[in-house]
Amino acid sequence: MEATSPAGSSMLSGLSSGVVLSLIAVLWTVVWQNLQLQQFFARHLSRHARRLAAMVDPYLSVTIAEYEGRRMKRSDAYEEVKAYLSDASARGVRHLRAEGAKDADKLVLSMSDGEEVEDEFQGAKVFWEAYSKPPPRSDGAAAFWGGGGAQEERRFYRLYFLERHRSLVLETYLPRVRQLGRAVMVKNRQRKLFTNISTSQWSHVAFEHPKTFATLAMDPVEKKRITDDLDMFKNGKDYYARVGKAWKRGYLLYGPAGTGKSAMIAAMANYLDYDIYDIELTSVHSNTDLRKLFIETTSKSIIVIEDIDCSLDLTGSRKKKEAAEEDDKKDKKDGGPFRPGEKKDTSSKVTLSGLLNFIDGLWSACGGERIIVFTTNHVEKLDPALIRRGRMDKHIEMSYCGFEAFKFLAKTYLDVDSHPLFDAVGELLREVQMTPADVAENLTPKSLDDGPDSCLADLVKALEEAKEKKARGGDEQDLQEEEEH
Repeated sequence: MEATSPAGSSMLSGLSSGVVLSLIAVLWTVVWQNLQLQQFFARHLSRHARRLAAMVDPYLSVTIAEYEGRRMKRSDAYEEVKAYLSDASARGVRHLRAEGAKDADKLVLSMSDGEEVEDEFQGAKVFWEAYSKPPPRSDGAAAFWGGGGAQEERRFYRLYFLERHRSLVLETYLPRVRQLGRAVMVKNRQRKLFTNISTSQWSHVAFEHPKTFATLAMDPVEKKRITDDLDMFKNGKDYYARVGKAWKRGYLLYGPAGTGKSAMIAAMANYLDYDIYDIELTSVHSNTDLRKLFIETTSKSIIVIEDIDCSLDLTGSRKKKEAAEEDDKKDKKDGGPFRPGEKKDTSSKVTLSGLLNFIDGLWSACGGERIIVFTTNHVEKLDPALIRRGRMDKHIEMSYCGFEAFKFLAKTYLDVDSHPLFDAVGELLREVQMTPADVAENLTPKSLDDGPDSCLADLVKALEEAKEKKARGGDEQDLQEEEEH
């Protein structure tokens, strides 16, 4: 048997060492991955780092962000903290933000980024810091939920307090901050009129419309029914929770132009002390954008879509619409591909289904105490599914001026409760249809010499002319011309 040479022995020894090292590396990798030793060591180091940090910095912190749920909804807690800190900010902060207040001569102040406010509660000192972060890199989810708002800075308040005050701060101080903040918000609240300036973004102005139910030309009995209904809604939080319904109510205002539908909305907002969100549906490109707008609305608001029959094709002729879409597809197929000179279709793609989900689908329960109002001049054109009870709970016909509404207007515009011409006006109003807007225009003094006699005479003259026109068939001719246009 031949002896192994020294060179061969050295080679076998090297191979054995390489195999052993490889096996060790494989085993280590398996153990490292399967037993998750990285996480073990990371947690161990992190735990000691936190303990060391607590020795150096004994303060805990609570962060309150402006938006919740990846910017889907503005945080009520953030707004309440902001309101609570407004008085303290005015006293102890060098750099402030200012916003308009309910009083036109005052401002609501808050901290600018990087500022800090000290507060004290039952012997515990706490510190509030304001800061913001640049928008994150846009991705699909951010673009979907945030829209244009996703590119804004994200703002935060951070509260610092000592470990020994943890229970006091979390269980007593923070709830008190929110309660006091809500009280300040009510005191400083300036009601707003919102509109969608783009497909999924709101802009607003101060809501200063003077119309109230006290100055609304309507039968007093019907007016009382509406205000009672609004009172029941506003105080109905427990009722809606008990029956398992979203705290919202739908109103359909229908009737000819000039009968006071927009004035009714303003009176409702002033009566309830609510904001108004006026949605221009033709500016909303899709059902998703409509959902984004709805999420951004606040509680205690009236969401309005005026002239809904003119905004989109939401009528009952869905079969005709489907047939037209098939024809369009066929035309595009026959006509070949899109040409550079053609205009792209930028019209709204909001559908009846999307609008119905907006009114009473799952998303309608995001928030509470909202009233949704549709107005139309032609209620018969709307799809029955859109205006059925449960969606539009209360249907209010805004009709032509009756005698009771006329007497209200005469008192408002001329300060008269009776006049010899009242009987003539009453008789003519039973024969002629005239809107409250036209009656009010005739009762409005046009010069310093005008008074009850001349204004009422002008109204009688206008009613007599309308009666003669009706006798000549003028109404049918006007209706025909309107349909042609």
